Amino acid sequence: MKRTIVGFAFALVSLFAVGSVAAQDFQKSYELGAGGRIRIGNISGDVIVTGYNGSAVVVTGTKEGRDKDIVQVEDLSTAGSIDVKVRYPRDCRNCDASIKFEVKVPRSISYQFDKISSVSGEVEISDVTGNLRASSVSGTVRIREASGSVNASSVSGEVNVEIRQLSGIENMKFSSVSGSVDVKLPGNLDADVQMSTMSGDLQTDFPIEIKKRGEYEVGRRASGRLGSGSRSLHLSSVSGSVNLTRL
Repeated sequence: MKRTIVGFAFALVSLFAVGSVAAQDFQKSYELGAGGRIRIGNISGDVIVTGYNGSAVVVTGTKEGRDKDIVQVEDLSTAGSIDVKVRYPRDCRNCDASIKFEVKVPRSISYQFDKISSVSGEVEISDVTGNLRASSVSGTVRIREASGSVNASSVSGEVNVEIRQLSGIENMKFSSVSGSVDVKLPGNLDADVQMSTMSGDLQTDFPIEIKKRGEYEVGRRASGRLGSGSRSLHLSSVSGSVNLTRL
């Protein structure tokens, strides 16, 4: 009886192990020093980047969909950079295949996030340090608890950004074609600010002049210099509201 129970338990553990490996289609750890470059490019699926207390950058990709086996992960990383992207076959028109990337990065190390992007999927980034560029064509770009400088854009989706600490004097731009742009920054913001929307509300609690629509003017605009204007800050939307508020 004991042998039967042990055999069943071993089979059950093996089954869970196989299921775990099958669900985890790509995983790799990278030792990347401060200033290293990170690029994650997706086509169909979300990209989630999260800061943690570890020392390595860990990239995990999970394939989904009926035709998931056609998705190939390309790892073009080098000693000083992480470069992971996906490839689909050219004849994939009605394929049911996507991949979700989850990336863990040491929160205490500053990186150059050159490109964190998805064509059709959301991009979510939280608790990281460094210079960050994030984008989506069809999806929301959401950034929380970042330290450094950020640029974020979406074509058909919202852009929501919260930066707890600014560093450097790099210019920053936040934009959407069809979606709102909502940015929260520290109260000691030092920048030349330009805000605009063609069709939507515009609000800020920083001391910036909001210009009302003229008789023949389309949209709303706001501009002003905060502090010495050490960097330029642009927020814009074609069809959506634009908000700049103090953290």
